Amino acid sequence: MLQPSTLKFLKSLKQHNNKGWFDEHRDQYLAAKADFESMVQQLIDGMARQDATLAGLQLKDCVFRIYKDVRFSKDKTPYKINMAASFQAGGKKSTLAGYYFHLEPGGNSYAGGGLWMPAAPELKKVRQEIDYNFDEFERIIANKGFIKHFGKVEGEALKTVPQGYQSDNPAIAYLKLKSLIVSHPVTDDTCVQPSLVREILKTFALMQPLIAFINRAMD
Repeated sequence: MLQPSTLKFLKSLKQHNNKGWFDEHRDQYLAAKADFESMVQQLIDGMARQDATLAGLQLKDCVFRIYKDVRFSKDKTPYKINMAASFQAGGKKSTLAGYYFHLEPGGNSYAGGGLWMPAAPELKKVRQEIDYNFDEFERIIANKGFIKHFGKVEGEALKTVPQGYQSDNPAIAYLKLKSLIVSHPVTDDTCVQPSLVREILKTFALMQPLIAFINRAMD
């Protein structure tokens, strides 16, 4: 579980996203950071038991910094208004598909994951895997538990058919995707309950066949 004070800090940061306020409330930030990292460590330990490919992950491999890179952004506020962690073989900078938890109070927290905007060579491999093994892919995403929890696989899609495929391909809706992402909302109330880690691990377990399918293509 997370402490209510962690959510309160992020809510306040959203209202006062500037260096002066942040410096004045650095103690609260450090407490929130430690609280979030403690929860993430529990997820790392749990995921190592669920998914053998994640064995050996460390906290630094998973948690994202709160400081924004604003060099190429119109939004010059210096801090992210969320805390987040990604879990995949090789760590958060890996090109592989993985699991993700996003903490942003006010109805914007979620657990999910998949493959986000891979480079062209990796995306080509994933499309080929879906095309060659569409029956298997469809069984994964059509599972009743999967649909109930996530709905459908989403991502930005091409407006045209990708090169090498025909519009009547039964998998065309998925072959046009440039990302393959699923997510499940996590309420603020859930975030401060003792069951939080258990609920996130349940979500990740439901995703695991999809993650394994995508990463098989990448390998």
